[in-house]
Amino acid sequence: MAKKEEKTVKDNKKSFIKGFKAELKKVVWPTPKQLVNNTTAVITIVLITAIIVFGLDLVFETVNKHGIDKIKELITTSNSVDEETVEDNTENSGDTTNSEENVDATVEGQQEDSQGQEETNTSETENNTESTENTESSAQ
Repeated sequence: MAKKEEKTVKDNKKSFIKGFKAELKKVVWPTPKQLVNNTTAVITIVLITAIIVFGLDLVFETVNKHGIDKIKELITTSNSVDEETVEDNTENSGDTTNSEENVDATVEGQQEDSQGQEETNTSETENNTESTENTESSAQ
């Protein structure tokens, strides 16, 4: 059996090589002139593509570089404006503190008024109680 397998493998190799040679005979090979023209066309297209990519790379790099510089300027400007706003808010917060003091004084005044009203209500209640007691004692 081993001999039959070896023979089959050899036959397969021979038929492969024969088939390969037959296919190579069917290939239409270019003439030297066509070969030079096609090679020139491929090299030209590759060079043009390389030049376009290089140009775009330079343009994008330049735009990116200047774009980043402008963004940095905007951020710096924005930060300085934010700092000025914070300083203004700090100055205004001093005003806010004064307003808060005014509000606190108003609240204290209202509390004193409410305490005065409670005292008034308490004394009125005491007066009413005394009157009622006086009326009851008079009635007896």
